Formats: sequence, C-alpha cells, structure tokens
Amino acid sequence: MRKVTAYPFISLDAVTESPELWTFDHFDADLAELLAATTARADAVVMGRGVYDMWAGYWPGQTDDPFADFINGVDKYVFTSGTEPLEWANSIPVTGPLAERIGELRHGGDGELIVQGGGSLLRSLITAGLVDELTLLLHPVVAGKGQRLFPEGFPLTRFEARDTRLTRTGVTVLTLGRRD
Repeated sequence: MRKVTAYPFISLDAVTESPELWTFDHFDADLAELLAATTARADAVVMGRGVYDMWAGYWPGQTDDPFADFINGVDKYVFTSGTEPLEWANSIPVTGPLAERIGELRHGGDGELIVQGGGSLLRSLITAGLVDELTLLLHPVVAGKGQRLFPEGFPLTRFEARDTRLTRTGVTVLTLGRRD
C-alpha cells in the first residue's frame, strides 16, 4: 500500500506560494540529492488543478533535467472539478470524495504517492489525516507575501518529528509524521 507524502518548499513566514521566486539561491547538492531520493521512491503524484495548470505549461518542454524526466513520466492524479481536458502525458482527472479517492490511490501501487504543491489540496489532505509524512523544506528567507501552508484558523493538528537535517545552504529539512 502506498504511503502519502508531501515535500513543500516553505519560507520562514510559512509561504508556499510561488517558490520559484525564493528557493533557487538555496538549491544545493544536498537538496538535489534529497529530491532525487524522493522521486526514486515515488510511483505516482497527486496535485490540484492549479499546480497542474502551472506545471503542464512548463515541464513537458524541459529536457536534461532529472525532475522533468520524473514528472513527465509518472502518473499524475489531478484533483479537479473542471471539465477541461488534461493533455499532459499520464495525467488522470480525479473527482469525488477526497478520502475515498486517496484510499483507492493508496492501493494502486507500492511506491510513495507524493502530493505536489502546498496549497488547498495539501491542507485538505492534512486536515483529513491522509498525509502519512510531511517533509518541510524550510528556506531561510522571508517571502513577505503569498499563500501560507497553514493560514489563520487552520485546525489544531499535531505531528511528531521524525528527522531533521540542514543543507549546505541553510535549508532545514524537517520530516514530520502524523501523531494520532
């Protein structure tokens, strides 16, 4: 059965939106190694329609990039209420009750099911207790604006620390598990 994991890039002020604006000066060999190990364990990806729309316009045209090879080839389960077709290779629309669909996807393979993005889908999965492991890639930067992973009013949710590492450029890698 698949484990559901997430690896959001996050700033010191808890922003996850538009990480391309504030992450790359801290993207080092340590972080590249971590992400390569992560994608090696994954056999499918879950994302919301917003992430899909952004990434479908970028990643299919990328070459000579290990993440592009991964994301273009892996099955992508896209939670969407829209009717527009998903044209990116291996993209499968998912509708219906979140817990039921994630339950079905857990039984669909042996690798990790990685949640891409740090927006409403990830928050919904965490609230429903459906994320087994959350690895925050905490960058030493204040983004100053943008959507936060846990906004004001998010329900009390407890985790347990499983691992902490620091990359050469100062990204704190904090792995948390659900605390039932």
